[in-house]
Amino acid sequence: MHRYLAALLAMVVLLAAQRAPAAQSATVTSPRATVTLVSDTDTVAPGVPYRLGLRFRLAPGWHIYWQNPGDAGVAPAMTLSLPPGVTAGPVAWPAPQRQPEAALMTYGYDGEVLLAVTVTGTTTGMPGRIVAEATWLVCATLCVPEEGRFSLDLPEAAPRASAQAGLFADADARIPRPSPWAARIAPDGVLRMAGAGLGPASVAEAWFMPQVNDTIAAARPQDLRLGPGRLSLAMTVGRAFKPDAALDGVLVLRDRGGAETAWQVSAAPRPIALGPIALGPIALGPIALDEDDAGPGLLEVLGLAFLGGLMLNLMPCVFPVLAMKAMALARLAGQARAAGRRHAAAYATGVMATFLAVAFALLALRAAGGAVGWGFQFQSPLFVGVMALVLFAVGLNLSGLFAIGGSVGAGQALAGRHGAAGSFFSGMLAVLVATPCTAPFMGVALTAGLAGSAPVTLGVFAALGAGLAAPYVLLACLPGLTCTVLPKPGRWMDVLRQGLAFPMYGGAIWLVWVLSIEAGPPGVLAVLAAAGLVGLAGWLMGLAQHGMAPRASRAAALLCALGALGAVAGLAGAGLAGTAAPPAVVSEGAEAFSPARLADLRAAGRPVFVNMTAAWCVSCLVNERVALARAPVRAAFAARDVAYLKGDWTRQDPAITAFLRAHGAEGVPLYVFYPAGGKPGVILPQILTPSIVLAAIAP
Repeated sequence: MHRYLAALLAMVVLLAAQRAPAAQSATVTSPRATVTLVSDTDTVAPGVPYRLGLRFRLAPGWHIYWQNPGDAGVAPAMTLSLPPGVTAGPVAWPAPQRQPEAALMTYGYDGEVLLAVTVTGTTTGMPGRIVAEATWLVCATLCVPEEGRFSLDLPEAAPRASAQAGLFADADARIPRPSPWAARIAPDGVLRMAGAGLGPASVAEAWFMPQVNDTIAAARPQDLRLGPGRLSLAMTVGRAFKPDAALDGVLVLRDRGGAETAWQVSAAPRPIALGPIALGPIALGPIALDEDDAGPGLLEVLGLAFLGGLMLNLMPCVFPVLAMKAMALARLAGQARAAGRRHAAAYATGVMATFLAVAFALLALRAAGGAVGWGFQFQSPLFVGVMALVLFAVGLNLSGLFAIGGSVGAGQALAGRHGAAGSFFSGMLAVLVATPCTAPFMGVALTAGLAGSAPVTLGVFAALGAGLAAPYVLLACLPGLTCTVLPKPGRWMDVLRQGLAFPMYGGAIWLVWVLSIEAGPPGVLAVLAAAGLVGLAGWLMGLAQHGMAPRASRAAALLCALGALGAVAGLAGAGLAGTAAPPAVVSEGAEAFSPARLADLRAAGRPVFVNMTAAWCVSCLVNERVALARAPVRAAFAARDVAYLKGDWTRQDPAITAFLRAHGAEGVPLYVFYPAGGKPGVILPQILTPSIVLAAIAP
């Protein structure tokens, strides 16, 4: 009897031993973990997918890591030896757990976890043995690297579920679900989601774990804000974060009852949506980044563009052209209504045509892959040099050295020497010298316009032109109003004209300074040499107009041509030489901006003030002198340990261009303050005062 029982028991053991290798490999065991290779089937058939998995059973207190281990650790790795024509898909990673380790945060698993892959192929007569080699890091208070070699016998036959198939079903239940909500990631690390099922009633806690390491600072707090049907999670970006790329990861939501659900999220990049009120000229404090994804509509954008063009008349970059506008208004005081309308129409046409030309140039350059924005032409040394010469020539004309289209007899009415062509030129020049400035209301309009279709872009630029031209057109169409403000035409207009030449000279001097930064001494030498020829040509032209040297006009024309050719050649050569290492405009107490430096400072928890500027941006220079360079502001920066980063956009810089666009800006200035502790950034108004800056950095 005992012999029969022993034989029966031996048969059971033998059968079990024969079945076990078909579903599960031999184990690799340590005091920390027991690891096996398992399959959801005992047999395989050609063309029928099946699944393999590395099963970890971890001792209490020990853990392994997710595909992104976080601040420390290494993810498990497995290599399968498969027959030709048979492939294994990616690992189906279950949702990880957050695992604080001192001041670090890691992502991983404890207890038991299965890392599964799907195997597919059509090869027949495949070998019955599959070999896997794996490495993993198992950690508690210390970390131990481990490895193993596993083999699994899977003969070819009709597929039959294994005893381990239930492990795969359990693992599938832990895989994050595809998110049903639209998700956006802002450049400052704010994740925003909207849709049914989100809100204070259904969400108590939330945290995000990125798939790529160091895109989000794992150990930094994540500030959750909830609203009806929406969620925002403010995170600190890491060194690997790219503001123009999608952010993938796992979002875990915990409800009021403590139940957790993991969602697979792919957040698309988006510029920060700023409402029109935030860009108003009367903003007395910082502008918080809007949590709402809804931006202004087309009519609002066009309205903001018109207001921005209107405000552009008051910006410092347009001051040199105000001289020409003042002279035009003075001429209107002595003219009929019809003449005023002709001048107004010519001026408005010049403004609109130039704005549309800039829009077409931007669209063409962007279609060709260029990273350009508002004021892009001032990044060209050639354009800056030519504009300096134009302003210098206009100043010489206003000073009376020569005239355009008539004589310079004292006391003659200016209207006789300035027709519609002069008004058209005034409008064109007003736009060209205005582009270094970004007026209030313009930021959101430019961003929406350049991000939209070509008709939208052209509409926005046309609205900007209408706003810039509106005050002059209004006064020109109401000559009675002009007559009540200005005295009758007379000799005083010659004196005013000569005095107003000096803003033009000032503008030319400023542009030569910009050129010195962009192209260095060779560029300055080229434009000054050309300016000397232009001055000589203007003097000869004046002699010819006074009848002192009738043939001097030809010599003047030749000198102007030589000056233009010499300037173009010299500035082009200087510009090419200067592109290798353009000097940075970085003031005392500031560091040069770079995305990596910003990420490091934010990861360290320091407050950061970012100033995006350019040497050709008059608004930027005024803001620095009036607000940022003031002693109380510098003292507050030092007292609160505010890091000051300054980005120089004088010459083209792709990193700064990306930062501007990511923050809803198409030009400079742009001011962003990032509070301590990795909190979301705050955009400040484009016109600064010390009180605005101090209020923004206040704790």
